[in-house]
Amino acid sequence: MAEQRPGDDVEIWTGEPSRLTRVAYAIVRGLIWLVAKLVGRVEVIGAEKVPATGAFILAPVHRSNVDFALTSLVTRRPMRYMGKDSIWKSKLLGRFVTMLGAFPVHRGSADRDALKACEEIVRGGSPLVMFPEGTRRSGPVVEDLFDGTAFVAARTGAPIVPMGIGGSEAMMPKGAKVLRPTKLVLIVGDPIPAPERTEKGRVPRSAVGELTRRLQQEIQDLFDEAQVRAGRPNPPRPPAQASETA
Repeated sequence: MAEQRPGDDVEIWTGEPSRLTRVAYAIVRGLIWLVAKLVGRVEVIGAEKVPATGAFILAPVHRSNVDFALTSLVTRRPMRYMGKDSIWKSKLLGRFVTMLGAFPVHRGSADRDALKACEEIVRGGSPLVMFPEGTRRSGPVVEDLFDGTAFVAARTGAPIVPMGIGGSEAMMPKGAKVLRPTKLVLIVGDPIPAPERTEKGRVPRSAVGELTRRLQQEIQDLFDEAQVRAGRPNPPRPPAQASETA
């Protein structure tokens, strides 16, 4: 018998959030906005690009634990989030974040259940936050994205909205316990449409890979711009070396 992991018993809801969820989400979002303004003088650019209706997948860069909270500032619409399964070790905290729209993902595996849940949530019309890098990383380069975000977009037809976050790693780097006063800049990019399906109703694997590569470049550009506006420009990267020809 397989060992039960935290969050295995969580019922993942789809469709419109309840009135209680909307109220609680609005209160939490308001508190996040207040802290971000006081500690980070947060600036949001391109919020008008976030779809006002229908499902979409918000795909931000991920450099700090505060990124989860900051994503809520680009739209008032309640969004759904994938969270570390360890959050659900606490029943009280687990129930609270579940009510707000979070659902568990088990790291260290492909977690097909989580991807399936993502599809169901998007098909139900809810906005979804997915970090394409898979986990919090460090440094100026966005690389090695997982195909999960592009896969869900391809399966559901939902657009991907790329997002850059500047200053968050300086505000709360790995190992930090408190927030450091640092300028924060959030930049939303143009939505990227899902790949077109073939006559048989399928999306080629190559199209998913191409979407991931495009998303990587979009997030990198937005991240670079956000860092510049936050006063912490990423160092220039050396140009790719051209292959030698005979």
